[in-house]
Amino acid sequence: MKRYKIGYTTGVFDMFHVGHLNLLKKASELCDYLIVGVTTDELTSYKNKKAIIPFKDRCCIVEAVRYVDKVVPQTNMNKMEAWEKYNFDVMFVGDDWKGTDVWNDLEIKFKKVGVDIVYFPYTKKVSSTILREYLYSKKKA
Repeated sequence: MKRYKIGYTTGVFDMFHVGHLNLLKKASELCDYLIVGVTTDELTSYKNKKAIIPFKDRCCIVEAVRYVDKVVPQTNMNKMEAWEKYNFDVMFVGDDWKGTDVWNDLEIKFKKVGVDIVYFPYTKKVSSTILREYLYSKKKA
């Protein structure tokens, strides 16, 4: 697989789990420098959920991962704006987004500026949503 200079990925990274680790590890294997955008508490509303772990703590957790070179706040969903700011040549994303209107459009826009999108397989059976549902079911029991 192609090797890139600067990679970029984003996420909420709430209740950090092995799926997050898998994404960061795979991304770092394909680039020399990995920038990770951690979604701010204000922006997490796009998933209609509130993060359990506060933004600053999530940043500290992601910064501590050896595969990550730089952590930046993700304050909006505009990936082209992020590219203008960080000048990455590849964006890494879970394959659960592949084929969606938003990402099909981004593929076209990024191709025009020489940025590739690499989709990684979604780690099955683990997600912050699953963990949250499990926690809430235990509270009710």
